[in-house]
Amino acid sequence: MGDLVRLAAGTLRAHRLRSFLSMLGIAIGVAAVILLTSIGEGTRLYMVGQFTQFGTNILAINPGKAKTLGIPGILGGTTRKLTIDDAEALFRVPGVETVVPVVMANARVEAGERGRSVTVLGVTPDLPVLYRFGARQGSFWPAGDPRRAAPYAVIGPKLARELFGDRSALGEFVRVAGGRFRVVGVMEPKGEMMGFDMDDIAYVPVASAMDLFGLDELMEIDIIYSSARDAAHVEAEVKRVLAVRHGGTEDFTVTSQEAMLDLFGQVMDVVTMAVGAIAGISLLVGATGILTMMWIAVGERTSEIGLVRALGATRGQVQALFLAEAAALATLGGIAGLALGLGAGATLRLLVPGLPVETPVRFVLAGLAVSVLTGLVAGVAPARRAASLDPIEALRAE
Repeated sequence: MGDLVRLAAGTLRAHRLRSFLSMLGIAIGVAAVILLTSIGEGTRLYMVGQFTQFGTNILAINPGKAKTLGIPGILGGTTRKLTIDDAEALFRVPGVETVVPVVMANARVEAGERGRSVTVLGVTPDLPVLYRFGARQGSFWPAGDPRRAAPYAVIGPKLARELFGDRSALGEFVRVAGGRFRVVGVMEPKGEMMGFDMDDIAYVPVASAMDLFGLDELMEIDIIYSSARDAAHVEAEVKRVLAVRHGGTEDFTVTSQEAMLDLFGQVMDVVTMAVGAIAGISLLVGATGILTMMWIAVGERTSEIGLVRALGATRGQVQALFLAEAAALATLGGIAGLALGLGAGATLRLLVPGLPVETPVRFVLAGLAVSVLTGLVAGVAPARRAASLDPIEALRAE
């Protein structure tokens, strides 16, 4: 083995340019695979973090049956509507801790001469339990009958800054879609979540929002249950209660946070594999380069092969020598590719801080293993050709 390594290293040093070009193809392929799969993995982890920042013991109920209507609620009035009474009924389901009925619309929020169009959420005071963040100043309106409208609003810190500048927003009045509300709280900063700027939202009582926007149904009912072990039981009971209220028809869709995460993980795994396969085309080009270079090398070193065979080298030893050279080319190219891929990922993180780039150790090991395997496969044909040469004819070659 030591002789094989020394002979292979000597051959690579003797033909530096050819060796460099052979390694370059592998390096580019490995770098592309590492970089693209790292972006895919980073995106997956980012999205999982976005989903789980509100916890995983959550059920979302939407109007419409996904299996028959496609996207829940897309056909609106063709299905039985979700109501505040439905949400109230779910409080009695064992294991349910919090129920938040939700409506959402875009509207202009004004204070004095200032105003801006933002997302308005109609909710109940239990929203901070669901979202896991609360008011930095003031608080949500007092708990009460969610069917009764109330002139209270809680606004995000960005919206408060845009409307009131450096003044405190607490106790001030705002107009939401023409309705007058008193600001009773300002939320703590949260940033963006799934494309929504959580700092630029206004929250009003769900009944008030339904009156403002002329709605007679909820967009969603969110439920927090006590334990992940109770997930299946709670989901089944929620479906049973709502089906009874809807005349025995399951015309709604219940989605668990865990199911959403599993589905999203499967989708991202497929995307990552597809992106990696596309990048793997570069590895195929690199393998072709090694195959070509090694094939040419066999022709150039025919007399050398004849000499070592005449000195007693077996066919297996000759074949092992050429395989060792191919493996050395691929290994060095793979190491260079890893360095390029990791370096490009680090550079992207610096230049684009918001871009999720994550390179697990398994990707690094897999990239190196694939490069070595690629080199060995590409070197098989040239090695077999070299081993099959007749020693006497090879010695006569010029």
